[in-house]
Amino acid sequence: MQFFLFLYINFFFMAGHSKWANIKHRKAAQDSKRAKVFTRAIKEITIAARDGGGELDTNPSLRLAVQNAKGANMPKDTIERAIKKGVGGEGANLVEITFEGYASNGIAVFVEATTDNNNRTVASVRSIFNKYGGNLGTNGSLGFLFERKGIFTLKRETLTVEDLEEVEMELIDYGLEELTEVDQDVIIQTSFDEYGKMQAILDEKKWVVNNSELQRVPVDTTTLDLESAQKVMKLIDKMEEDDDVNAVYHNLEITEELINNI
Repeated sequence: MQFFLFLYINFFFMAGHSKWANIKHRKAAQDSKRAKVFTRAIKEITIAARDGGGELDTNPSLRLAVQNAKGANMPKDTIERAIKKGVGGEGANLVEITFEGYASNGIAVFVEATTDNNNRTVASVRSIFNKYGGNLGTNGSLGFLFERKGIFTLKRETLTVEDLEEVEMELIDYGLEELTEVDQDVIIQTSFDEYGKMQAILDEKKWVVNNSELQRVPVDTTTLDLESAQKVMKLIDKMEEDDDVNAVYHNLEITEELINNI
């Protein structure tokens, strides 16, 4: 996996190292699995079109899903087919489900999936937990270990202001909690409740958002020795490879040593 180094921390906020490392690891993992990103985007578009119709102007969920797909460089015709699929009812059997469990050494793992066959997905997720030293728990058992946060990724070059401090000042009244620059991207974090407000102001300013989503950010992280951490990462990597899995969150501390040995 290719990882991006943390380049900038907003001095207005206390940005935890491990939290941003986890977010960057997740971004790098997604970037390296482009086909998986497309599969997830198609499902999101299909569900949004199924539930709210195929017009972007009147369906904010669809507008967001299409925005993310474009940010991932998905071809226009693929996006249009996914919308037609949802409007036409082909995605009627798709449902979104979550799983909670533990990897080895008590590392919490939260899995989000979209499936048209619940039994298949449950069996696959349980198998991965078991094979790599973890165990599938009951839903609701780990929710307190994560916070829902809105994460927006913008291309630095598309911003209309030069100084990131100016960006902070313009956004602080719209729910900005933290801001950081990673490689050529600017990553913005908001609370769950302020997610829609931030989306609206970014649209108004016409700043190009490559991706925006609600993520589960760990409240605290756990540091393991390198061998134990690598074992946990094997479980996480295999879980992310599952076709039905959209996202995998965990509370493992992503150390520099671990980054250099994955």
